[in-house]
Amino acid sequence: MDIAANIATIRERISVICQACGRDPDQVRLVAVSKKKPAAAIEAAIAAGQPLFGESYVQECVAKIDAVQRAAEWHFIGALQSNKVKYLRGKVAMIHSVDRLSLAEEIDRQWGKDAGCVDILIQVNLGEETSKAGTTAEQAVELVRLVAPLRHVRIRGLMALPPWYDDPEQVRPYFRQLRQLAGQVAALDLPNVSMQDLSMGMSHDFEVAIEEGATLVRIGTAIFGAR
Repeated sequence: MDIAANIATIRERISVICQACGRDPDQVRLVAVSKKKPAAAIEAAIAAGQPLFGESYVQECVAKIDAVQRAAEWHFIGALQSNKVKYLRGKVAMIHSVDRLSLAEEIDRQWGKDAGCVDILIQVNLGEETSKAGTTAEQAVELVRLVAPLRHVRIRGLMALPPWYDDPEQVRPYFRQLRQLAGQVAALDLPNVSMQDLSMGMSHDFEVAIEEGATLVRIGTAIFGAR
């Protein structure tokens, strides 16, 4: 597995699709999804110039942050239980998967212990799939309103894990819906809230996601191989 070559290929694809749709490639950040991959693979990715990694399981995430010697930025992208938040405090730069007020309040409480602040995204379950976390599109705006006053979190956008389709074009309406929802939230002009980030798109559909406004694409398999 040539991780460096895979990263170079993904970056080139990001650049090409950005140019094709009139976006600046610098507006799109690659989140290398490293769950179930060893620290050595992450070290290889960092050596190849990849600075940002996403993890989905708290225990694994913390272990890798402690094990990886090179400097990196870490995002937590998986479903998060409130009783596990304390282990992430001060270790991750962003949490993509905030889908309820109680979780946001616990994140606020934990980061408040260090007088810190962490960026978060509101996860929206656009397909309303019972197997996936996320608030509904209808409830997302109200959730943003409720979370916004918390002092130790900053809402920076939305995240979605839409239904799986082999044809990326079938996923496009969900990506578009998330972008439109972000526009609705931004129009409220709430304090402590920006919609600068849309975390959407994975290995098989990230180009369509970029066309629809993704700023964070979460790619694992195309970098590290099958899990």
